[in-house]
Amino acid sequence: MIIEQPVTRFLDELASSAATPGGGSGAAIMGALGAALVSMVCNLTIGKKNYAEVEDEMRDVLADAEALRQRLADMVAEDIAAFNGLMAAYGLPKLSDEDKAARGAAIQHALRAATEAPLACARACAEVIKLSMRAAEVGNRNVISDAGVGALAAQAALRSAALNVDINVPSLQDQAFAQACRDEMDALLASAVPLSEQAIALVKSKL
Repeated sequence: MIIEQPVTRFLDELASSAATPGGGSGAAIMGALGAALVSMVCNLTIGKKNYAEVEDEMRDVLADAEALRQRLADMVAEDIAAFNGLMAAYGLPKLSDEDKAARGAAIQHALRAATEAPLACARACAEVIKLSMRAAEVGNRNVISDAGVGALAAQAALRSAALNVDINVPSLQDQAFAQACRDEMDALLASAVPLSEQAIALVKSKL
């Protein structure tokens, strides 16, 4: 699993001339980092006497953040698989009319998967932003800046995932699916980006 290798090796592979890992994997990693920072704030709030009133809530936030961290980490490999599937489809033979039809169908199927992967990442990042906001509101003030960094990382991941949706939808022949992806992505950006900015502003107000 690529996610289990040393960070330096992942960065080397990201910087290389290989097509994968790429921006989609980077987005997933950024989202996972955001979730991990939310977990950190929770872990440094739970068990503290001054935060006893919010301990149960912080445990819930922690559970959600950890689930999202794992989900986003898994998306690194999922994004690579989706892109590799698309490249394999483009590499299919196109000598006969039958070849061309089969290749076209395979490309469209792979494009759909390559669009769904970053869209799923964007959804998860929007959830991380919500959790970072709650961590900023009631979490341990001694690590409040980490809630802000979590919100920033999740916003960057969300916007990065959006770019990976944007690059694929123009090639989709299923216009209804393409428009649904655009609409959902626009809605996620419209709601989650301002919320992340609110979380960052809240953090700054507490510093």
